[in-house]
Amino acid sequence: MLYRGRYAPSPTGWLHLGNARTALVAWWRARSLRGRFILRVEDLDRPRTVVEAVSGNLDELRWLGIDWDEGPDVGGPHAPYLQSEREDLYRATLDRLRVKGSIFECYLSRKELRELSSAPHGQTPTYGPSERAANERATRRKVQGGKSPSLRYRVPDTVIEFEDAWAGPQAASALTDIGDIVVYRADGAWAYQLAVVADDIAMGVTEVVRGDDLLPSTAAQILLYRALGAAPPSFAHLPLLKGTDGGRLSKRRGSLTLKALREVGVPAGRVVGLLAYSLGLLENPAELSAAEALRHFDPSHIVWTPFRLAEPHLAWLGARPK
Repeated sequence: MLYRGRYAPSPTGWLHLGNARTALVAWWRARSLRGRFILRVEDLDRPRTVVEAVSGNLDELRWLGIDWDEGPDVGGPHAPYLQSEREDLYRATLDRLRVKGSIFECYLSRKELRELSSAPHGQTPTYGPSERAANERATRRKVQGGKSPSLRYRVPDTVIEFEDAWAGPQAASALTDIGDIVVYRADGAWAYQLAVVADDIAMGVTEVVRGDDLLPSTAAQILLYRALGAAPPSFAHLPLLKGTDGGRLSKRRGSLTLKALREVGVPAGRVVGLLAYSLGLLENPAELSAAEALRHFDPSHIVWTPFRLAEPHLAWLGARPK
């Protein structure tokens, strides 16, 4: 089977070094296996989408030395490659799940769900039997109050097991670890889990390379693949690149973006070399192009631990943007 990989940025801001690191590995993986590389823009979250970043993120990736065989600007057999233009597919996918009787309306707010589960603020609670019962009790009152529901996929009682290329063997209980999955949001937006699964099935993606912050989503997505009668791709989750303070890089804060680095004159080759070094592919940072770094790419050499940037790394880049 022809390898088909993808990188799918969300244009909520400019790509930071952590995003670039994942994009490079996804590209190296596809090119090393002589497969196809797909660029898909995940712009479903319209309130958070930065309009100039939709095309701007593509420019950042090109500057880094990454190209793609299918994408919004080059087309391809599975167009369109903007999620905002793929709603017909998501609607058809939801209909397939409805036919199975596994979709139900949920009227509970995030606050109510946290209170039911005693989950800390900001943490998503597992949606299980007690949440289902509370939803049934609240439905009439919520409908009379004019509240719009989200739609959830009711998970079966099963255990999801899979082998991640770098994180190793994984297992999750659908009932206790995952819970019923939101597939359509109460605000009228398609949920990430449904959209990404529908797109990867339609585009024939054979492997998903992404950051390990998305590792917890994988078991839920595998459940949806199975519900839709599709074989899931293989998964390869990279450890995160962290800032000098030990925290996660953030688009919202403009952390070390490719746009900012480029504007202050940092060569793309320095960015590539530092990121290859952070992955364990080079013994020391070295200035080289993405294509030249491909010769050093060996998945077995990737270190599965987070890499924390330090001041000497930024000094080697030759700039210290925020």
